[in-house]
Amino acid sequence: MVDRTRHSVSARILSHLFLVALTFFVGADLAHAASAYIRINQVGYGAGAPKRAYLMASGAETAATFAVKNSSGTTVYSASVGTSLGAWGTFSSVYALDFDSVSTAGTYTISVASPIAATSPAFKIDTAANLYSTPLANALYYYESERDGPNYIQNALRTAPGHLNDESATVYLTPTFDKKDNAGALTATGAVIDASGGWWDAGDYMKFVETHSYTVAMMLVGVRDFPGQMGSGSSTSNFTAEAQFGLDWLQKMWADSSQTLYYQVAVASGGHAYVGDHDIWRLPQVDDTYESCVSPYEYICHRPVFQNSAGGAGASISPNLAGRLAADFALCYKVFAASNSSYANQCLLSAEHVFALANTAPTGNLLTAGPYDFYPEIEWRDDLELGATELYFALQGATNLPAGLPQTNPSYYLQQAATWANAYITGPNDAADTLNLYDVSGLAHFELYRAIALAGNPSGLATSQAALLADLQKQLNKAVTQAGKDPFGFGFPWNTYDTTSHGGGLVIMANEYDNLTSSTTYAAYASRWQANVLGANAWGTSLIVGDGDTFPLCMQHQVTNLVPMPPNGPPFLLGAAVEGPNSAASKGLLTGMVACPPNGVDQFAAFNGNGAVYKDNVQSYSTVEPAIDLTSSSFLAFSWNVAGAPSGTP
Repeated sequence: MVDRTRHSVSARILSHLFLVALTFFVGADLAHAASAYIRINQVGYGAGAPKRAYLMASGAETAATFAVKNSSGTTVYSASVGTSLGAWGTFSSVYALDFDSVSTAGTYTISVASPIAATSPAFKIDTAANLYSTPLANALYYYESERDGPNYIQNALRTAPGHLNDESATVYLTPTFDKKDNAGALTATGAVIDASGGWWDAGDYMKFVETHSYTVAMMLVGVRDFPGQMGSGSSTSNFTAEAQFGLDWLQKMWADSSQTLYYQVAVASGGHAYVGDHDIWRLPQVDDTYESCVSPYEYICHRPVFQNSAGGAGASISPNLAGRLAADFALCYKVFAASNSSYANQCLLSAEHVFALANTAPTGNLLTAGPYDFYPEIEWRDDLELGATELYFALQGATNLPAGLPQTNPSYYLQQAATWANAYITGPNDAADTLNLYDVSGLAHFELYRAIALAGNPSGLATSQAALLADLQKQLNKAVTQAGKDPFGFGFPWNTYDTTSHGGGLVIMANEYDNLTSSTTYAAYASRWQANVLGANAWGTSLIVGDGDTFPLCMQHQVTNLVPMPPNGPPFLLGAAVEGPNSAASKGLLTGMVACPPNGVDQFAAFNGNGAVYKDNVQSYSTVEPAIDLTSSSFLAFSWNVAGAPSGTP
């Protein structure tokens, strides 16, 4: 089931590894001498899109010129380097190199001859469809490779299923956690459920409704809005089956018949009491019989499932999870109503039941994960806005609705969505973030704007299209301000968690705003932010595996550390988006962890600066751990890049 094109991608990547490694080892030696580097979007530039590369130099390059050369070495464009955008680490100057007018498809390089010479890696200019079809296929491959349970997909990284014991998993109440996030004693409820399937959350093998619910929503929006890129119109990146795989697991974690939510599978660590998922380093297929399943390994073999609350059936649900789950199940109805009506009808019933149980006056921490600080989400109004909006779309124009549906009037949910949008806009966290796991308003506002238009802009709603658009612009303008402070023009601080995910989220939001306003207000920023993620950054690396020639090789991911020989690949976990640059690189070894990079050299250290570091080392989860939520913004951003506007209807 692995697309043949991926083998050719791996071969192409492998052919570049030696040159890439040589470039960086030499670069590390020379970084303290007079040196300069040109950073580019390694996937390439759309023929009609804005195009910017960056020159990073240890000395002044004022009045220098840069030349864009085709594959024959002919200069097709040249211009002045211009003024410095600021310093980065030990590099005194970073300059923007704009070449928008170069639009002929081909392979190019950019060079500066003096005073400090530099030449970029080769890059392509082509149609967006040609450039981003492989990254979209890579993203699908990532999720297929993260599958848990019996319905795994065999490939070079996956040779056996994992965690078959999850089919009969014991349910427990949420334990207490100490200051080091170790779980205390577990108390069983007496229930046993089938919790098999789903995707591993990150480099570990845990599974959370928190991250699944976000990922599935992003997938289904992509399948619905961009059928030519993520749906049945694509032969290489049709996410429909993968989205259903995620939905299947969520339907297991939400037991609609008893109105009970289970939110997590596996426990990270039990301290000295028992071994948890984060305490050992291994391949997933060994867990079902690990160390004969005797203490202290009993919860490795028989992974606990955590229940929503001690209240059990019919208990109120944390609004962040209720909103996103309602959105998932409502989108399920929209996507599968024609092809699988019974499945879609059950989804719609689940959507309305979950939404009705949302706790709309939460106190204390939201329910996310055990322990909470794994995913410390604080905003929830945006989730209810998204859930209500997708329920509106599901009911609007629907026929043959399932029996027993609590609400059949779409206007009920349109009013709910507007109420929660207004609550977000006037709330304590308005525009404090951008589209990512912790804040989905960047998607919810776009969806609600379209819902209001579909409804004929009715009066009496708690918000308006103008207010939604203004709030979307408020978030984007904050990103533009941040970009003005960064020599590389990134719209999110490099020294913060989830830089890769936020970059993709900003690309999506910029495209949404321009689509709603029929403008190109943020087109240049979207192009630059996409480029930042794909190599136009201080470190000259793409932050998504396989998307470009330089990318993470030593992720904190057990399968990619233990299967490849050497551990820095191939085979590669194509499409995986990592944390990205952060304020610090983490460290810590587990027994069985294979040193990566094998020689221990930090080839990116010379390019750290301005409070941000990037380290491609298996120990550094803070920079190179991949995750399903981190990758979620990439495929939707790529679809926008290719299509320019949604072609499917909500």
